[in-house]
Amino acid sequence: MAEQLNIIYLPTPTLPVPAGPDSYDEHRGKETPLIIDNGATNLRYGFATSAEPHTGPNVIAKFKERKSNKQLLIFGEGVEMDSGARAQARNPWEGDVLLNFDALENALDHAFIQLGIDTDAVAHPVLMTERLCSPLHSRALTSELMFEQYSVPSLAYCVDSVMSFYHNNLPATSNPFVSDGLVVSFNTASTSVIPVMSGKGIFSHAKRIPWGTSQASEYLLKRIQLKYPNFPTRVTSTHTTWMLQSLCEFSPDYSALLRELKDPIKLRASERVLQFPFNAPMEVEKTEEELMRIAERRKEQGKKLQEMAAAKRIEKLLQKENDLQYLTDLREGRGKEGKKEWTAKLQSEGFENDAALDAAIKKLDDNLKRSRKKEVDGDDPEPAEEPSFPLLDTPDADEGLKEKRKQKLLKAGFEARARARREKEREKEEREADEQREAEEREENPQGWADRLRREHETTMGRIKERTRRKVALTDRKSAVAQARMKNIASLAADDRVPKKRRKGGGEDMFGADDADWAIYRKINIAAVSSDEEDDLARLGLVEQKLLAHDPTFTHAQTYHSMTTQRSALLLAMRPQYEEGDVEGNTRIHLNTERWRVCEAWFQPSMAGVDSAGLGEVLQNVLARFTDTEKERLVKNVFITGAPSQLPGLIPRLRSTLRPILRPDMQLEIVRASNPSLDAWKGMADFAQTSDFPSVGVSKAEYEEWGGERIRRWWGGNWNSSFVA
Repeated sequence: MAEQLNIIYLPTPTLPVPAGPDSYDEHRGKETPLIIDNGATNLRYGFATSAEPHTGPNVIAKFKERKSNKQLLIFGEGVEMDSGARAQARNPWEGDVLLNFDALENALDHAFIQLGIDTDAVAHPVLMTERLCSPLHSRALTSELMFEQYSVPSLAYCVDSVMSFYHNNLPATSNPFVSDGLVVSFNTASTSVIPVMSGKGIFSHAKRIPWGTSQASEYLLKRIQLKYPNFPTRVTSTHTTWMLQSLCEFSPDYSALLRELKDPIKLRASERVLQFPFNAPMEVEKTEEELMRIAERRKEQGKKLQEMAAAKRIEKLLQKENDLQYLTDLREGRGKEGKKEWTAKLQSEGFENDAALDAAIKKLDDNLKRSRKKEVDGDDPEPAEEPSFPLLDTPDADEGLKEKRKQKLLKAGFEARARARREKEREKEEREADEQREAEEREENPQGWADRLRREHETTMGRIKERTRRKVALTDRKSAVAQARMKNIASLAADDRVPKKRRKGGGEDMFGADDADWAIYRKINIAAVSSDEEDDLARLGLVEQKLLAHDPTFTHAQTYHSMTTQRSALLLAMRPQYEEGDVEGNTRIHLNTERWRVCEAWFQPSMAGVDSAGLGEVLQNVLARFTDTEKERLVKNVFITGAPSQLPGLIPRLRSTLRPILRPDMQLEIVRASNPSLDAWKGMADFAQTSDFPSVGVSKAEYEEWGGERIRRWWGGNWNSSFVA
């Protein structure tokens, strides 16, 4: 079953293995460049001569441990292992801007400790990444932290994607870096496009869109929450980030893909089913004696509840009988008093006039009849002999009046039951006679009988569908049905049967005096359930039972219930339904169209509610700033980097986007970074070991003279600063 559904289980988090600090002896007393890739998701750090950097999540948590009641500071993977740490987790980055410098300082402390640096100052030149078009104050505060706190001898900034491009296009000889290309960088909170000509990033023509891995992960989370609003397990951003990296992909033509996935079979074949952890319910087997005891106990409890309900019904009936008798006696005294006294008496009883009193008596009498009918409709067997009610023949007395009224009520109930039984017997005889006539008709002319019932079935279905269409049309205020309803309401408000002068003086409302009023009421009242509809549904069910029993051409799929409750195969394929008791099935998430929709948001951010140009439009805008010759040099090396660049289908999607906006004779080559996660750090390490590196950094003396805004203009760093060397 798991192979058939293509079920995937969420990975189980494992405890990180703490590693001790590195030995500092190799770099002590040497000015080995220190490389720091300060990413929004991961922090990568190490000396330029190292083969691989240290890597860890760029997150820090300060919290008080419950058992020891001590303040703890955790960095990296350990934050996810403790709920208290997760609640206090902080990242140096807010979106695409470096803002939390306390968290950055804690992260750098961890990095320098892991590198084994045990001196008072970090006596190594530092090459550090920053975002494209970073704010000036962010760079200034970072420089202040590095020079004031750690006393680094020099500091240089670079754009990570350009250094990744540098690493993948290193010159074969000692010649200067002169490669051309179009760098597309997929970051955590943004995606940027940077043209590189003759080994220099042209940042004045670079573009950035506010859509990255974090936005895509949140978008996937929202889609899952909309699809599974009552999912029993909490789905977190960590889960959706893993889903994005492991299960999502780009489509070369998203619209064509959706048309293809309209086929439920193809939709089911493309889905991925995620099984979340669940606890299977424990079933305790009971012995036969325990089951018998439980059944007996339930039977006794049911009998007690029935007795209590019967006693309560009798009490309510008696109360209603007393109320009806009191109101009847009140009405009989109508002519015995003067008009003024009678009106005052009515008002003291809560009635405005005689009509209100009559209406209350009628309503209470109808209520009593319905209550008695409910008693009659029970399954009580007919008594062997008629019960006696001796107090009914005795004159009224104060002592036995209550008991006499009770016997009167019981006698009325007994007589009503008897009448109901006789009515049921008469209806049964008529029904049997009708069934006999119908059976004879079916035997004599089976085809005619079936055709007649089918016509009746279609006619009844038509009436029900017409009522449904009318209800739907009433929800649209511009529809003809809704406008006719408003006209009926307006005509009722201007009822001519009551004079205008009398209406102003608070005269009696005559609505309901005519039976036609209630037909209008049913038209204007959307929520009113028509008695005709109930009769049609009952008759429809009876006709369908007969057709199913005697007409082999009539199937369950043609019944009203089947046609109104069936769901489309596409909707069932989109989100299969599991039984209520299936705990395992109800903790599954079926990903189908979401796998491509989330990735398509890079090219159409508007579908996720982001008012921004898509990646294809940005690429077209950047290329439009260059001549055809320069454009041809750029598109020969379209370089993609960043973790999302590893998603399947990205290169075909970019190719289908760029090919239509280029000349047919232009060569288009799209390459992916050899290691999108580490190539930026490796490119920085490669450059830090060249002779050009000392000339791109700002020394501590320059910082003390010019401040943190001082940077140097070079091919790998931001050029858009207002104060550059």
